[in-house]
Amino acid sequence: MRQTELKLSEADRSVIEGIRSKGWHQAREVNRAHVLSCLDRDTPEAQIMAVLGIGRTAVWRARAAYLQGGVELAVFDVERSGRPCLYNTDAEARVIALACSTPPKGRQRWTMVELERAARQEPGMESVSRETVRRMLKKTISSPGAG
Repeated sequence: MRQTELKLSEADRSVIEGIRSKGWHQAREVNRAHVLSCLDRDTPEAQIMAVLGIGRTAVWRARAAYLQGGVELAVFDVERSGRPCLYNTDAEARVIALACSTPPKGRQRWTMVELERAARQEPGMESVSRETVRRMLKKTISSPGAG
C-alpha cells in the first residue's frame, strides 16, 4: 500500500521535536509525535509500527489528524465534554461533616440511608442520592459511623 506523503512545516517540526525531547507529556502524545516525525522522514509504516509497538490504525489516525488539523489535533487529545459535577467541594465537606458528627438518636453509627436523608436536608442537596453520598465518603476514605 502506498503511503500518503507527509511533510511537516518548520514550525510544526520544532513543536514535534520539543514534545519528543523534553517536557512532561502523556505516552500517547509522545508516540503520536514520534509517528509524525517518522512520517516526515519517509520511514515505512511497518518500521514505525515495529519500533513504537503500535498498530497500523494509530499511524493512519495520526497522519489523517495532522492533515486535517495540524499538530494540535494530531498529537493532543481533544477535550471531552463529560457531565459536569453536580456538587462542589463545599457540598462534599458538608456530607463528610455529617458523617463525622454524632449519629441520630437511638443509633450507634450512621447508615448510608440516614446519611442520605440528612444530606437532603442541606441547602442545595435536595436531590442527592445514596450512591453520590457513598462516593463522596469514599474519596476521603471515610465510612459512616467509624471511629
